[in-house]
Amino acid sequence: MRFLAFILMLLAASPALAERSHAIAMHGSPKYAADFKYLSYVNPDAPKGGDLRLSKGGTFDTLNTYIITGNKVEGLKYCNDQLMQRVWDEPFTLYGLVAENVDVAPDRSWIKFHLRKEARFHDGKPMTAEDVKFSYEHFRKDGPPIRRRVYGLITKVDISSPQDIKFTFGPGYDHESVMILGLMQVLPKHYWEKSDITKTTLKPPLCSGPYKITSVEPGRKIVYERVKDYWAKDLPVNVGQYNFDTITYTYFRDDDISIQAFKSGDYNLRNEFDVTKWQTRYDFTALDEGKVVKEEIAHQRPEWLKALIFNTRRPMFADIRVRKALSYLFNADWLNKSLYFGKMQRIASAFPNSELAASGKPEGEELRILEEYKADLPAAVFGEAFKPNEKNGRDARREAIALLKEAGWVYKDAKLVDANGKQLSFEILLGDYADEKIALEFTRDLKKAGIDARVRTVDNAQFVGRQDAYDFDVIGWRWINTLSPGNEQVNYWGAKSAESKGARNYAGIMNKAVDALADSIGRSETRETLVARTHALDRALMQGYYMIPLFFLGKDLVAHTSDIHRPSVTPIYGMVLESWWHEAADKSP
Repeated sequence: MRFLAFILMLLAASPALAERSHAIAMHGSPKYAADFKYLSYVNPDAPKGGDLRLSKGGTFDTLNTYIITGNKVEGLKYCNDQLMQRVWDEPFTLYGLVAENVDVAPDRSWIKFHLRKEARFHDGKPMTAEDVKFSYEHFRKDGPPIRRRVYGLITKVDISSPQDIKFTFGPGYDHESVMILGLMQVLPKHYWEKSDITKTTLKPPLCSGPYKITSVEPGRKIVYERVKDYWAKDLPVNVGQYNFDTITYTYFRDDDISIQAFKSGDYNLRNEFDVTKWQTRYDFTALDEGKVVKEEIAHQRPEWLKALIFNTRRPMFADIRVRKALSYLFNADWLNKSLYFGKMQRIASAFPNSELAASGKPEGEELRILEEYKADLPAAVFGEAFKPNEKNGRDARREAIALLKEAGWVYKDAKLVDANGKQLSFEILLGDYADEKIALEFTRDLKKAGIDARVRTVDNAQFVGRQDAYDFDVIGWRWINTLSPGNEQVNYWGAKSAESKGARNYAGIMNKAVDALADSIGRSETRETLVARTHALDRALMQGYYMIPLFFLGKDLVAHTSDIHRPSVTPIYGMVLESWWHEAADKSP
């Protein structure tokens, strides 16, 4: 009996064994079982063939997307295989791609990838654990900030065979860390050892995915061709996808020229992001004849958080009263009616159009979380969820002037000045001429309040350079969120990111509560906890008035030629272009 008790004690004290799995879900269980045949939002019988021709704004100067410098070319995601592949009808679940399956520790402190023996690069050489280790070492040193942060938590890498590699995390890892690792692109070690992976290049790199680069016109055009013998084409996660024989991106510096090119048939699918153009510019013969189709495809993902963002590193914007006052002067209702035909909705959350947006008053777990950081949060956080100011004209201006007066600004001789008589003055930096109408109208309302605001629109290279260096007063830009926010929230809102050039804390937020809340998101072990923490972060951000939120639609706007088709099922994240196909009309009698 003593011996049995001893054995039971040892078993109780030992960590639970990991279970091998074909997939990892951020929370809960994967939707698809190990024997699934294809994803619910694809057409498994979609024909292969045809050309997909797309447009892109700006230019590019590098085909190396594995570094943070340079203007990266669009579409190289089609050339690169990852350890695991994300699907778009679940908030955040990964299924095996290069890795056939994985072992994950119950506490997610380590993960072991078991690679498929058939996985290979386009030159025919197999993908091995050494390639995975090489990729990890590169991204840890020279990758995007979020990868450097997560990969930097790894304390041990074990290769037990050419197909097996294990990563062990040290202190600081969270529930999402293994997910970020699973998204790692597998780079060919034998290729990059002979080239400098840290430099920009216009030489097509060796890849492994469903497409390869066949033609490049630097800065203007790139053509991808489907790899007919792609090693993973028959895997369930890929069935019904990557159907076009070629995918071409043509770059246009001016979107007005781009839309004219679409009307002329120079490319055959256009994503429209400007509701005004959607309502007024699609008036050509091919549309009337049914040769071009306009679609508004609803989705359930968080919309982009588009905003005019205050740089709180600037003394004038360090005061929340100034930021709040300026937001009161933004005439959203008039802009929506005059520019967008009233079709848009005002953004009132960092996660608009999703269950992650806070609503009502905080209660339960959400309230408990906020109470913990009460000393560093505005009192409004504990009231009703944020709602943008709806007052317009004189009423809004009167409230704004009152707030500015509290902050030390005085309206004198038709100017808003400080104690030294210096006028409140700043520049709004834009990288897209389509945003000028909003910004210019805003400056007119600011002028009525005695504020000197100027709009400056620059080319893509200048915009990115100033954005990365936080060299702006106010910037027109956006953040992108998913239904499963995680480590990127630290990059968006964390204090360290505010001081790191090239990160995404454009507002320069340095608030202890926001810092802690952003860091807690990726550590959430259940979906319920994630939602509560995200709601809390949402309240802290929006009541901090770090930005003037703009508008969202809740739909994808896409126009395409009638020979391009999509599956009947649209996943929660919206349209998935990889699942679309070309099928010419039947010309038989």
